[in-house]
Amino acid sequence: MSSTSAKADLIEAGVAERLGLAPLRAKSLIVTVFGDSILPRGGACWLGELIELMAPLGQNERVVRTAVFRLVQDGVLDSERVGRRSRYTLTRTGRRQFDSAAARIYSANPPERDGGWTLVALPENVAAKDRDGLERDLGWLGFARLTAGLMGSARGDLSSTAQAAVSDAGLSDRCPVFKADTQNDLALARLAEHAWNLSELGSGYQEFVSRFAPLADQAAPIGKEAFSIRTLLIHTYRRALLRDPVLPPSLLPVPWSGDTARALAARLYISLAPTAETFLDGTLSEPADPDILSQRFSIS
Repeated sequence: MSSTSAKADLIEAGVAERLGLAPLRAKSLIVTVFGDSILPRGGACWLGELIELMAPLGQNERVVRTAVFRLVQDGVLDSERVGRRSRYTLTRTGRRQFDSAAARIYSANPPERDGGWTLVALPENVAAKDRDGLERDLGWLGFARLTAGLMGSARGDLSSTAQAAVSDAGLSDRCPVFKADTQNDLALARLAEHAWNLSELGSGYQEFVSRFAPLADQAAPIGKEAFSIRTLLIHTYRRALLRDPVLPPSLLPVPWSGDTARALAARLYISLAPTAETFLDGTLSEPADPDILSQRFSIS
């Protein structure tokens, strides 16, 4: 077998395996593909196009069809039937899952930490599934449980984002959202230690660096491999980033591995972008919006 054929076989077998990543859930991976590759192209794609994009990520047609069906049931995707073909777009809820973190995911600079808090008081007299669903959605937005009935984020004013999540859960009349400040750094440090496991979070960033850093010294891949690696880069980085409470620097370990992970993600994304976009141009029917792409790690 030629080296070219062997490389192709490795790509089709799934880049995730080569990077030593745990088996990926098709549903969450599809959300990443929509956010990273499809939103810049109008936010919609045909099912056949999505199946083609997911193949080099190790997801076969049956798995993709099942995952898409469940994402529609979960209210993450909308479907439109055009003749015998199906076209899918992210719903408001699905788009918020990605958009809420997009500015942080694709920022080449450390996030601003202004010391402000956003708090959400959780209701007690609602169905457990509704409360659990809201906690899950708020968790994806960077909130953590501070007390039995209170979730909070230290990223500043996220009140409008939190209110949208509360509204989507149908709990607007039961879940007040607050903006708050703290004047006591010691109390904040103790609260942070209680609410967030910074050691575990730092380990997540370090694991990301360990898996993807070797790629920075290799020749840039092309075609579907560039697309696959870029997708897994953002998928893995996003999962670590969304757990980051964005605490003030004085409360973080030094050095903070989140800064190293951000720099690596930016470097790799920029190097992969040209050939990944070329592959997407040949796969998706809609052209990319250059203004959206230029905002990602400030790609020139």
